Amino acid sequence: MTPASPADSAPSPLKYQFINAALLTEALTHKSHVNERKNPDRKHNERLEFLGDAVLSLVISEHLATQYPQLSEGALSKLKAKLVSETALANAARRLDFGARLQLGWGEELSKGREKKSLLADALEAVIAAIYLDGGLEASRTFTLDVLGEELRQVESQQATPGGDDYKTQFQEWCQKRYEILPCYVTVRESGPDHHKLFEVEVRVDGKVVGVGQGHSKKEAEQMAAQRALEQTERR
Repeated sequence: MTPASPADSAPSPLKYQFINAALLTEALTHKSHVNERKNPDRKHNERLEFLGDAVLSLVISEHLATQYPQLSEGALSKLKAKLVSETALANAARRLDFGARLQLGWGEELSKGREKKSLLADALEAVIAAIYLDGGLEASRTFTLDVLGEELRQVESQQATPGGDDYKTQFQEWCQKRYEILPCYVTVRESGPDHHKLFEVEVRVDGKVVGVGQGHSKKEAEQMAAQRALEQTERR
């Protein structure tokens, strides 16, 4: 007797109950698995991934447009890009333990395919499509918003704090509108041990220092510097 594959043997972590369980199996089957077995009756998840990308885009776009009617098209597009990014989808797939449930070929097994962001993200898109085909758009919407709940809560928190989303982007847009130039970030000081370094960064506009920030990464320090610069513009 052939041992059950991970997707067939593991208990489902999904809150959705499939009518056609074959759709879930297809969604969690990578093409490497099918190619190695040369089984004409077995399907891999690329077809569902294609459909799932469209369903995901619709669900997230609708949610953001409804939730944040005050935001511009550009701001909504930035939020959407974060939510449907490979990193966000892979993180959500990990929370559902999709890595353990994927059906992979030996090549992907040897290259640690169960940990690859691209494979995990693709699998989640495929599952979104599988639920759409099995239960309709509402079921797929419910699943999508639930599985990305952590990422959606981060967006809500950022929107609740003015400027909490991305100070660097906001300051860049302000500089382009006001001066038609881009700000420049310069690391002026590094201190502390290698495992806990502290960076100090200046943001300059046309050679003039307009904000200074500190952080345990250059990115964090740059964000603080941009925040300080934005605070200065609000006082003028």
